[in-house]
Amino acid sequence: MIIARSLDRIPDEVRPSAVTIGKFDGVHAGHRAVLAELLAASEQRSLTPVVVTFDRNPLAVLRPEACPENLVSLGQKLELLEEAGVAATVVLEFTRELAAWTAEEFAERVLATALEARLVLVGADFRFGARGAGTVDTLRELGAVHGFEVQVVGDVLADGGRASSSRIRRLLDEGDVEHAALLLGRAPTVRGEVVRGLQRGRELGYPTANLAAESEGLAPGDGVYAGWLTDSSAPGTPRYPAAISVGSNPTFDDVTRKTVEAYVLDEDLDLYGHHVEVEFTRRLRGMVAYAGVEPLIAQMGQDVAEARQLLGAPAPDGRGSSTGG
Repeated sequence: MIIARSLDRIPDEVRPSAVTIGKFDGVHAGHRAVLAELLAASEQRSLTPVVVTFDRNPLAVLRPEACPENLVSLGQKLELLEEAGVAATVVLEFTRELAAWTAEEFAERVLATALEARLVLVGADFRFGARGAGTVDTLRELGAVHGFEVQVVGDVLADGGRASSSRIRRLLDEGDVEHAALLLGRAPTVRGEVVRGLQRGRELGYPTANLAAESEGLAPGDGVYAGWLTDSSAPGTPRYPAAISVGSNPTFDDVTRKTVEAYVLDEDLDLYGHHVEVEFTRRLRGMVAYAGVEPLIAQMGQDVAEARQLLGAPAPDGRGSSTGG
């Protein structure tokens, strides 16, 4: 996939184009439906399918106090767009200067000049230009001037409601990773480097791979989950069943931030410094403060047994470990 990070770096082969515009946070089922229509229309008209997106949520600049956490990082978003079949993505740096462009300026600079758009696909509630003054009707009027057609894509319904990034965030916050996966079209995932933790998991008999604080992707609400760990640094990128803890362990008082720790079932692995992906399949329980270490260890044993059953992992010959905290 071609990635252009400014309008003056778009290669000639991208033009003429069919374009869709948006944040595409999560590249969820609704986004994928739009992308499928974009790809079909592009093939039919011999145009290049292009996504125009931003390097950050516009609210991060306009109203930082109201800006939600991203479901995925920019890097994850670009990878997901490429997997969906998009030929080129234009990543605009969202600044106050860009936010001040009128709808007419945006259409002329981005769609008409930079991309030579012939078709633009947007949702019915699409707004653009300074203060969101431009509507779908505005876009159609500008399309008549600049030679592009506007096609409106309806909402995608999934799991009994509209597929949206805000709905997915609510589900993740509630720990409902199963329904979030239905809207995403894949399991919720975070990825990052395995770093050295407090070694408490090792002391308790369940060594965990601890993800760095700078990990990519939005982790679900505090609790214990069944899922999978993929070692992206190892040959063949092996994938292992895991019991995963999210949050600060309330039994102890020395964990000051939300952490993601994965105990890989029945494997003796050295994962320090490795980049891994952690998928969340099902929530097992909430985070509980136990009155001592022994009941905590007993509960961890139950968590591992339940995760094993849910994931279809075979019974162990002996307990393995994943080197970490």
